Amino acid sequence: MAELHRYRSHTCGALRASDIGNTVRLSGWVHRVRDHGGVLFIDLRDHYGITQVVADPDSPAFKNAEAVRSEWVIRIDGTVRKRPDGTTNADLPTGEIELFATEIEVLSQAKELPVPVFGEPDYPEDLRLQYRFLDLRRETLHRNIMQRMAIIASLRKRMTEGGFFEFSTPILTASSPEGARDFLVPSRIHAGKFYALPQAPQQYKQLLMVSGFDRYFQIAPCFRDEDPRADRLPGEFYQLDVEMSFVTQDDVFNEMEPVITGVFEEFSAITGSEKSVTNGWPRIPYSEAIAKYGSDKPDLRNPIEMQDVTEHFRGSGFKIFAGMIDKDPKVRVWAIPAPGGGSRAFCDRMNSWAQGEGQPGLAYIFFREGEAAGPVGKNLGPERADAIREQMGLKEGDAVFFTAGNPARFHRFAGDARTRIGEELKLIDESKFALAWIVDFPFYEWNDDDKKIDFSHNPFSMPQGGLEALEGAASDDERLNIKAYQYDIVCNGFEIASGSIRNHRPDTMVKAFEITGLTQADVEARFGGLYRAFQYGAPPHGGMAAGIDRIVMLLVGAKNLREISLFPMNQQANDLLMGAPSDVAPKQLRELHIRVVAPEKQQS
Repeated sequence: MAELHRYRSHTCGALRASDIGNTVRLSGWVHRVRDHGGVLFIDLRDHYGITQVVADPDSPAFKNAEAVRSEWVIRIDGTVRKRPDGTTNADLPTGEIELFATEIEVLSQAKELPVPVFGEPDYPEDLRLQYRFLDLRRETLHRNIMQRMAIIASLRKRMTEGGFFEFSTPILTASSPEGARDFLVPSRIHAGKFYALPQAPQQYKQLLMVSGFDRYFQIAPCFRDEDPRADRLPGEFYQLDVEMSFVTQDDVFNEMEPVITGVFEEFSAITGSEKSVTNGWPRIPYSEAIAKYGSDKPDLRNPIEMQDVTEHFRGSGFKIFAGMIDKDPKVRVWAIPAPGGGSRAFCDRMNSWAQGEGQPGLAYIFFREGEAAGPVGKNLGPERADAIREQMGLKEGDAVFFTAGNPARFHRFAGDARTRIGEELKLIDESKFALAWIVDFPFYEWNDDDKKIDFSHNPFSMPQGGLEALEGAASDDERLNIKAYQYDIVCNGFEIASGSIRNHRPDTMVKAFEITGLTQADVEARFGGLYRAFQYGAPPHGGMAAGIDRIVMLLVGAKNLREISLFPMNQQANDLLMGAPSDVAPKQLRELHIRVVAPEKQQS
């Protein structure tokens, strides 16, 4: 017989019935030990799976088997044999066999575990992050990480097959005054100056198009010194970054829609969720998304669509809304249907929820026994209430809720109410991934703090109508009506990608920034590389970036970003495993020409 490898001839997920009778060697972690009447069963685990090992008092390995404990690392030699009748484990690929141990070597012992590895216990998150190397041994988390790797590999393969080339852009770059706060890196060689970690490879990928490379992609790390958010880890995240030359918006859609659809279909099947995936994504204008769903990232699994019912309330007996409409031409009344929600108990529950959200309440009508019940229905009158019911397509046993005011101020609340109603009435179809493009975003938005116009999305986007649209807009209202070739991909209520056709003309770029209060000199100073490049023949180009973390979360069904990331920080931006951020030696600070000035303590 050939000599066995020092540690293993097979992995713990490899042995099958065809190996019965063979002498093999396995190494791995002791998943658990069970004593069945003096016969010891060891579940041995490695990256690939679990094998059941048996040692009885007649085995030369029995003494060592009695000594081993959970998470010890051991080597086992033994003979593969069929499991006794009735003990086969159909849930394990190795479930038909077991290994009768003839020799056990302890390779490494484990102290008592601060966090359990077996099962899915609810343990404090900070403790799990501090011992992340143990937490990653858990089956679900380990599987999620491997799924993440497989999803990234699939994206790479699909992009390469689509004629894209993977480029690596710099990690040390210049600080950008736009967008989020930069992570700064002090320069030792250039005293008092700083590099920045890239918030995204936006300018570099555009420069690649100017350089003539045509089709770029990258699984790109992005760094933003932002306050923690529920849907983004502090510090860093990864995105599928894409750019293409000589393309229209439709070209980007036609290239990227099959890539994202294909990944969702592939991994829906692999993970066993078997969810249907939208084919032929709808393209929903931003203004329509806000009016129908109250959100620019609508969950299209929820069938509820809002409608404007302002005219039914104008001059009506429901004086609160009628007075608001008369007083301010911007006031609109939106109706949120609630199919099957036609009970006072449900309507009161929604009203209480609204008050908990800081609203005065949520007006409603519910339809029962041929009447429009509730205070709104009584004051509105049967004719107007019936007109609303007909417009909304409602029937007996349904309800409808109302929000009123300037939609710019209340649409988010209306969208939250739509979501809440869908969840409470179990209207959301959990069996699908509902994907869509959101298009025609406003190019500008009003900054109420600074009382000026700002970019609403991406300052490097092309305005619809180009330079002529910018020059032809004489007032703030006209400028705020300019749309951009900007688009998002949404799935099940989450934005998973964002992109645009870029502004590749230097004159258009300068004019776009001038409207926000910057001069040509400001543009040249802040975006000098891109501005200079556009002077020397820039192709029309566009692209997008898709969030890897969010896609993985959706596909594996994770609720927390830390369930799909290897070594995440906690919500206070601390790396509890490595102890970052940390103090550094005074010598290091001197080399970097830096002195730390502690923040002043606030007077109590």
